[in-house]
Amino acid sequence: MMYVRVPKERLGALIGKDGETKDAIESGTRCILLVDSKTGDVTIAEGDDPEGVLKARDIVTAIACGFSPERALILLRNNYFFHSMDIRDYAKRDPKHVARLRGRVIGQEGKTRRIIEQLAEAEVSVSGNSVAVIGDILSLDIAREALEMLLSGSEYATVYRYLERRRRDIKEAEIDMR
Repeated sequence: MMYVRVPKERLGALIGKDGETKDAIESGTRCILLVDSKTGDVTIAEGDDPEGVLKARDIVTAIACGFSPERALILLRNNYFFHSMDIRDYAKRDPKHVARLRGRVIGQEGKTRRIIEQLAEAEVSVSGNSVAVIGDILSLDIAREALEMLLSGSEYATVYRYLERRRRDIKEAEIDMR
């Protein structure tokens, strides 16, 4: 069994209308989710497949980190992974600095986050003190590196140039897959 704590405001997204999201996670991973709506604790009961338990954990965590259920369910596909980063690891333990770094990742009107998503071909969510990414292994690595660069203070132009360079790697990998 595994346990994940979900913020109470995200429990509705986890369960979904008439339990649709919860059912989709359970059927896609062959696990059982036990949700305690008072505490936000989610117990993932083991099914037949240990990999399914890990996927269920990642999907529940992704929803807890602010991803929509539709975006989080991408993790049911083969070779898609989830990674979360704590903004406080890059801040000087000052709440204002955490807010500033969150703003750097999002960008004006969401521009920076959108550019990372488009060029890295990954999904990015910024919620609370965390930044989370969903993507295939190459896209995830590229988006994670770009986010680390931003959080470490690199200039936007440097991060965008990095993403443009690595975009070629994604295109080459797509050609090789054919």
